[in-house]
Amino acid sequence: MDFNVKKLASDAGVFFTRAVQFTEEKLGQAEKTELDAHFENLLSRADSTKNWTEKILRQTEVLLQPNPSARIEEFLYEKLDRKIPSRITNGELLGQYMIDAASEFGPGTPYGSTLIKVGEAQRRLGAADRDFIQSSMINFLTPLRNFLEGDWKTISKERRLLENRRLDLDASKARLKKAKAAEAKAAAEQELRLAQTEFDRQAEVTRLLLEGISSTHTNHLRCLHEFVEAQATYYAQCYQYTLDLQKLLGSSNGEMFPSAFVGNANTQAPTSSASPSAATIPVVPALAGPCNPSTSSVAFTEVSPPSSGTRKARVLYDYDAADSNELSLLADELITVYSLPGMDSDWLMGEKGNKKGKVPVTYLELLN
Repeated sequence: MDFNVKKLASDAGVFFTRAVQFTEEKLGQAEKTELDAHFENLLSRADSTKNWTEKILRQTEVLLQPNPSARIEEFLYEKLDRKIPSRITNGELLGQYMIDAASEFGPGTPYGSTLIKVGEAQRRLGAADRDFIQSSMINFLTPLRNFLEGDWKTISKERRLLENRRLDLDASKARLKKAKAAEAKAAAEQELRLAQTEFDRQAEVTRLLLEGISSTHTNHLRCLHEFVEAQATYYAQCYQYTLDLQKLLGSSNGEMFPSAFVGNANTQAPTSSASPSAATIPVVPALAGPCNPSTSSVAFTEVSPPSSGTRKARVLYDYDAADSNELSLLADELITVYSLPGMDSDWLMGEKGNKKGKVPVTYLELLN
């Protein structure tokens, strides 16, 4: 017990002495041993590396996991040294909702079958997102975190020891100056030599650790390349999945949206007797009159839209027709558009010259 009390008292005395000395240095009342310019540059470089590594690490975590609550949960699991539970990604959850909705609406319906296609694509996108996050965590964030929690803590510890050795050295120099008697001077000189040796040894250890920051930069550079590779793979997968989905939906567009204004795709619409502004719509045989045995079982008639229903429109963007029912467009050209009964509100009937077909409303600027 007495030993512990004496040690605590000694430590408190040393701390008080160093605090006084540090204060006097700040006030210019005591001399301070300065480090050389190269050493100071190493210290500045190490501090910058630590500060920017922290910022890059935190912002990358935000990029990979935008939900702050989820980030806090993962942080707690790491501190408790427990495995982070697997979490479904937003894309996977959205895909599952779409597939569940399709089961209720009917997977055989146009809407249900499309929900299944889009849902599967969203699940693939979510899985790609999961792979990207895991790869980035292992190959990029973990090395950055290891530096902050390992190498940087060692550097900080040795820097604190160096500062204590410097304070001891400067205190020894001050005692030597104050010594008057020969014996006191001899003891002070011996103390100074010992303090100088300890300071030089600690300075060399700290310098070697600081010079290791170059290796840290090299390691982080390699990790940065791996992060970019993982990101490129992720976005390439996302592009391919969405492109495949777009093609899949485009190929089944005719099945999902039966045309209400064109006849059978294999049947050529008459051109000699039809007005250029006429649209062809299917008419049930019973309503069209007696069937002509030489014609198809479904007759077609030409219906011209009322003059008050036509409008001019300017094309905003190029548009390639997905099938023969649609009309290809070029940006800035003027076309005539009108709506037909039963048409989807996202589409209009468009005409330019002797060509006509469906056009998407979002590609148009209506002029009158």
